[in-house]
Amino acid sequence: MNRKTLVLPAIIGLLAPVLAACGGSDGGDAGGDAIKVGTTDRFIASGKVPAPFDPAYAYDTGSWNVLRQTVQTLMAMPRSGSGEPVPEAAQSCIFSDSGSERYACKLRKDLTFADGKPITAADVKYSIDRVRNIKSDSGSYGLLSSIDTIETQGDRGVIFHLKSPDATFPYKLATPSAGIVDPDEYPKNKLRTGFKVNGSGPYTLKATVKNDAVVKTVFTKNPHYKGQLKPKNDKVELDSFTGADAMGKALEKGDIDMMTRTMSPGQIKKYSDSAPKNVNLVEMPGMEIRYLGFDTKASTVRDKAVRQAMAQLVDRGEIASKVYGTGAEPLYSLVPSGITGHQNSFFNKYGDPSRAKAASILQQAGIRTPIKLTLHYTSDHYGSGTKTEFELLQKQLNTSGLFDVDIKGDVWDTYRDAQLKGKYDVYGLGWFPDFPDADNFLAPFLDKDNFLASPYTNSGIRSDLIPAERREADRLTASKPIQQIQNVVADDVPVLPLWQGKQYVAARDDITGVEWALSASSVLQLWELGRGVSG
Repeated sequence: MNRKTLVLPAIIGLLAPVLAACGGSDGGDAGGDAIKVGTTDRFIASGKVPAPFDPAYAYDTGSWNVLRQTVQTLMAMPRSGSGEPVPEAAQSCIFSDSGSERYACKLRKDLTFADGKPITAADVKYSIDRVRNIKSDSGSYGLLSSIDTIETQGDRGVIFHLKSPDATFPYKLATPSAGIVDPDEYPKNKLRTGFKVNGSGPYTLKATVKNDAVVKTVFTKNPHYKGQLKPKNDKVELDSFTGADAMGKALEKGDIDMMTRTMSPGQIKKYSDSAPKNVNLVEMPGMEIRYLGFDTKASTVRDKAVRQAMAQLVDRGEIASKVYGTGAEPLYSLVPSGITGHQNSFFNKYGDPSRAKAASILQQAGIRTPIKLTLHYTSDHYGSGTKTEFELLQKQLNTSGLFDVDIKGDVWDTYRDAQLKGKYDVYGLGWFPDFPDADNFLAPFLDKDNFLASPYTNSGIRSDLIPAERREADRLTASKPIQQIQNVVADDVPVLPLWQGKQYVAARDDITGVEWALSASSVLQLWELGRGVSG
């Protein structure tokens, strides 16, 4: 078998016949050599990124995927990445009131860290309070901002008292920001620098570091692990590559067994059309989005007419098709399709790209053209297509004659630090959801202490609409305020959504469980991988 391309729906009920045809994912050998997985995610410790693997700091998909293998959370998302969270370090968790303001958890019996040290409710409280107290500039603590106080009851009971109703709180407890760490290894009031991790997840971690960068991470099965996962291997090696081409060559030579994020658009097309011998491409649903963010206090884009004109000019369809092929679709809201409450607010307001409409918006606001701007992008964080994407954005805006746009790329650790400090007027970023709910595509960008450190404030969104949707345990009922938020964003344009992506993994055909390697929420599930028999 030379090629196997699967499209996996997010709905579990639809997966059964597909998986049966592939032999399922419960096969494979837990023993044998380490399964080697390639990634272009780079883990670098620096003054700007001091603690890549500390739950109090980590807030990017790559680092979170390391933590998900090694640090337990009270709750976890199901295998598919969609649906409601399930107990992980907890034996059970429930809202113990009718108003979604008191959340009570009970730890599993005899839960321990990887070194055998018992885990108590006090350790859980310490770990989560630590994230809230440190308040790192990465913004990860924002996920826990709805907590008022944490109460412990004996060694196994933990009760969260929330500031206001939050039906999404169980999802937040499933994120690495709520990871349980050993108080003896993680200082109370400062970050743990470097690359060591002490947790109770399915694996322990050993990182090989050169020049302050991780080149290899070895995950070894944790014999003390107690949780709902069932690892199908004893060891996985995660190798970091400088680019997708080098990663692809390693896969084709057999130096690695699987490559994950981020494959290049060219590789996806190549492997879709004619994959190398004994290599299979798997396509999976995804909730990844890309967007432009704005410093709404910057003189160049302070007037929302400028941002609206850009929204009127950008041709998302051209970007998706020319840069990413089948791997992306145009996106007209911060909330991607497939998420309850999604609506195409930007298309409803602006329709198809129009130079005449953009010119009218600027003329009515009395703005002189061409408007000179620099669009900033990260050159190494989201894959090789990013530069091409921004070159096309530049062309679209400049062709109108209404803008005079330059573009500039920077490496991630420099880029993210500069963006948080407000050094970019316009910048490109991606978002991989913390959890699969519309709230997580809105509040992190629009609420207080937001991920972007954005100066944009809308009191109606913060004071009324976000609290209203969080009160609703039935997320379908929450759709009305969620849709109202999307309409406000389309009018004010503090961010400009561009496209929604799919996910791809390529693997040698003796690796089993590949169809579960990435969940719909972009969670890397290394515990699903095993070794079978090559086709």
